[in-house]
Amino acid sequence: QVQLVESGGGLVQAGGSLRLSCAASGRTFSNVAMGWFRRAPGKEREFIAAITWSGSNAYYADYVKGRFTISGDNAKNTIYLQMTRLKLEDTAVYYCAATDERIVNIATQYPYWGQGTQVTVSS
Repeated sequence: QVQLVESGGGLVQAGGSLRLSCAASGRTFSNVAMGWFRRAPGKEREFIAAITWSGSNAYYADYVKGRFTISGDNAKNTIYLQMTRLKLEDTAVYYCAATDERIVNIATQYPYWGQGTQVTVSS
């Protein structure tokens, strides 16, 4: 079983930056990838970014590419999401997830999820 704990959410002004962290515990060796998703009010959950452990490859949704950076620290069993040039539409609950599947941008492929952390971008 894998447990995921997110941190780093909060209130930030548009154009600012925020860094999210997700610490994993349990049998993490079996996971192929970890990713970030978000759910904005009134919208469905959407893919943000993912990272694979084997080759440290990163994948991004088009609407965050160039602004967000995902990274991982295997020694700490932790992944990060560095968010820059934040926009009002980035306001959402952000979730960390882990999967043993190789399709990293589909939410249904992730069996392990954190509780979510709120990110609010103000004008």
